[in-house]
Amino acid sequence: MVKLKYKIAAYQVRKAFGNGDKKRDAGQTTPADIIRFDNIQYGNDKKYPKWQLLDVYRPKDSDMKSLPVIVVVHGGGWVYGNKDVYQFYAMRLAQRGFAVVNYSYRLAPEVKFPASLQDTENVFQWLCNNSEKYGFDTQNVFAVGDSAGGHLLSLYASAVTNDEYAKNFPFIQKKPLILRGVGLNCGKYEMADLLKGNIQSKLLIEALMPESGTDEELELINGVAHITKDFPPAFVMTCKGDFLISQGPVMANVLEEKGVQHQFKCYGSDEKPLWHVFHCDPKLPEAVVCNDDECNFFKSLIQK
Repeated sequence: MVKLKYKIAAYQVRKAFGNGDKKRDAGQTTPADIIRFDNIQYGNDKKYPKWQLLDVYRPKDSDMKSLPVIVVVHGGGWVYGNKDVYQFYAMRLAQRGFAVVNYSYRLAPEVKFPASLQDTENVFQWLCNNSEKYGFDTQNVFAVGDSAGGHLLSLYASAVTNDEYAKNFPFIQKKPLILRGVGLNCGKYEMADLLKGNIQSKLLIEALMPESGTDEELELINGVAHITKDFPPAFVMTCKGDFLISQGPVMANVLEEKGVQHQFKCYGSDEKPLWHVFHCDPKLPEAVVCNDDECNFFKSLIQK
């Protein structure tokens, strides 16, 4: 049974974030140059089937030819979010010449970690199994994640490049797929400090982990602790005004230490600060610049 305090914490986040996302997305529609395939089931959880759905977006003029792929890992404090609140951002990525897979995953406190990681693995397996149908170039697959999604993506990228770390997750499988690069946007990577922070952050981590965040669990989900030289090339970004601004340099420094190809960007300025996950608002000029930068980084990694 889910503890009441975790239900309350999740409700508060879902209400606050949901109101903000509704305001951001008001009036937005599917771009005329995008074709979309919606609500495709990728998992078999009978209790939470709506959390195991994905969409595919492609440029309409691509004639279903094979395209490089971006998988979108949504954020939301591990307790909020789904593909629908990322659809307009994700379709703008597709306009830049990619096939985009935008998925929901099972959330805390209803479902504990590593369910979200297993769902992510299932999405990448689904991508391989459906590459011909949807025109996915499995040799040029990328992924983006922000906030808690950036954290989840950092764990997944470590799990598929660090065999020792992958032993913790026997559901991770070898696949005919190359993760060419990742975009880690306004992410949270270090976890231990959350138990020492404000009460809501503490409750979110407790809600996420089966044992409420033991030292061993926090080390397991430390987004920078399991990176090796084989970690995918990474575009790491934050911004002035991001409440997680300290985390970008932490990730970039570890990538530098491990010899991993990366770019680090901090957008905005002290005079004109932005905000956490600003890049998800396609109407914002700074978001256009950021998403161009990230997609251009990916394009520089594509192998023919």
